[in-house]
Amino acid sequence: MANVTNVAHAKSPSTRARIQAFGGFLTNMVLPNIGAFIAWGILTALFIPTGWIPNENLAKIVSPAITYLLPLLLAITGGRMVAGQRGAVMGAIGAIGLIVGSEIPMFLGAMIIGPLGGWVIKKFDKMLENKVPAGFEMIVNNFSIGILGFFLMVFSFYFIGPVIESANNFVTSAIRALVDTGFLPLLSLINEPAKVLFLNNVIDQGIYYPLGMQETLNAGKSIYFMVASNPGPGLGLLLAYTLFGNKIARRTAPGAIIIHFFGGIHELYFPYVLMKPVTILAMIAGGMSGITIFRLFDVGLVAGPSPGSIFAYLALTPKGNFIGIILGVAVATAVSFIVTSIILKLSKQPDNEEEFTASVEKAQTMKAEGKQVMQASIHPLHSDKLAKVSFACDAGAGSSALGATTFRKRLQKKAIEGIEVKHFRIEDVPKDTDVIVVHKDLSDRARLAHPDKRVITIENYLDDPNLAQLLNEIEKR
Repeated sequence: MANVTNVAHAKSPSTRARIQAFGGFLTNMVLPNIGAFIAWGILTALFIPTGWIPNENLAKIVSPAITYLLPLLLAITGGRMVAGQRGAVMGAIGAIGLIVGSEIPMFLGAMIIGPLGGWVIKKFDKMLENKVPAGFEMIVNNFSIGILGFFLMVFSFYFIGPVIESANNFVTSAIRALVDTGFLPLLSLINEPAKVLFLNNVIDQGIYYPLGMQETLNAGKSIYFMVASNPGPGLGLLLAYTLFGNKIARRTAPGAIIIHFFGGIHELYFPYVLMKPVTILAMIAGGMSGITIFRLFDVGLVAGPSPGSIFAYLALTPKGNFIGIILGVAVATAVSFIVTSIILKLSKQPDNEEEFTASVEKAQTMKAEGKQVMQASIHPLHSDKLAKVSFACDAGAGSSALGATTFRKRLQKKAIEGIEVKHFRIEDVPKDTDVIVVHKDLSDRARLAHPDKRVITIENYLDDPNLAQLLNEIEKR
């Protein structure tokens, strides 16, 4: 008899791993929508009164896009990550309450309410699992989202929105105080060590990018997009390793430079810092100097440069800011290069390939640990056995819901636990599904959408020989 259970790890995840997982969750919520953020940034750079080609009519899109479009996309994505399409709908419903009930763009709120809405509907569906009479799935599914969504929308309007707005105002005031007093470069003391610990996504997507979008709406640009994403410090470090590092570093650093500086993947330089932790001083010095130049020239970007490539920096630079942007990156590179070179010269060590390999492995382990925590929190059910069965149909709400309910009850009668059975639209079947069950008329469509999945075709969602065979197969595992 199948009995799929979660296996507890002997060692609980570290605090760093949990924060990394949170950052990874934020990244997965933001990255699919980066194109929309960039589109908004281009619109802003071109058509606002201080843009390249001011256009009063097209500039009218700027405010609605940042107020409604972008937060809703974040909330929908966050809800979908937690509970699929039903979670996406709940996230959108909750987000509209935030948006209407606040005076600022609700990016942070959207990244909270989206997953929260998904969690609410996921818990509700779990509570009613195996309790809905066959044939009533659609009405229960629709009214559950309608009723729960209504309460979430009202709750967001009166409570979550004002709380997020107050917290946002507090953080904004604190950072602006650093700006006004000239201490903004001190943020590098936090940014650079956090980045090397793979917490860069928490900082950028969770703090600086939302603040930057809010400031851009008023000023047409923001320095917040650059306080942690400047590719200059990493470039300087890699250049120093290329010239003064040991043989292994000199061989690998040039390739890392191309991927880091032009491709925007900053993780490439992290192993070099981990190999010689004192070089974090060079990263901090480079970050501080870059921010100082950005402040002196009063420059900013119109959107978050993701990935943090020099090409993304230049593409998102508004009119009149190119000199300050380029100089800020160049100075950060030079300072980081000088400090790293001094460190390498003073602590010259013999070539040791094992040392570099160990630092790479350490960096990969740190990043992987965070991913494992995130995946476990979203998909706690995991086994090398058949663990997830997805019933699919054209809309994902009618016949597939009926089939999933009936099959779950069959498993329950046989006391088979740990098999997740859900229903989806064919194209929305999750990637971690083990078996897809569809009507025979939809089999070609299912195989086209999921060529790497096992597809079982049936003619009757309630009682079919192939379903009986699947049940027998699960029972024997």
